Amino acid sequence: MLASTVIGFNGSSLAPAITPEVIQTKNVLPSEAKKEVVERNMTVEEYVRSYFSDIPIMIEVARCESRFRQYDKNGNVLRGEVNNLDRGVMQINEYYHSEDSEKLGFDILTLEGNTAYARYLFEKYGVKPWSSSSKCWTKTVAYSEYTDLAINR
Repeated sequence: MLASTVIGFNGSSLAPAITPEVIQTKNVLPSEAKKEVVERNMTVEEYVRSYFSDIPIMIEVARCESRFRQYDKNGNVLRGEVNNLDRGVMQINEYYHSEDSEKLGFDILTLEGNTAYARYLFEKYGVKPWSSSSKCWTKTVAYSEYTDLAINR
């Protein structure tokens, strides 16, 4: 993932283009770069794997929380099976996070906003916001690597 697609960067990238297929993000806002990726007909899973390639535990969280689904079978934004206020691929809870996500400019009902706000939460709290699904993702290699990194910091 290019540095400019990570929250907190101003949109310019120091990473060189690797292949012609890599999105050139110089002077492009992260939201515009993400929109271009989605328009290339990526699946939600491909998008999540690409967006969180630098944080593999978040890929596992998405798998456990939503089975890589942003939308339900009717095309509506996915609602949580246990809590219907949990929304989208990362199951961001509207009750707790709508106000903050909106203040930060993230629309958690879109794939881009849902994953970007999840990155923000991860950077602030780690995997704690997704503890309800921990029985699923703590059994993964990604979690072992995540905890190893935390111990070695």
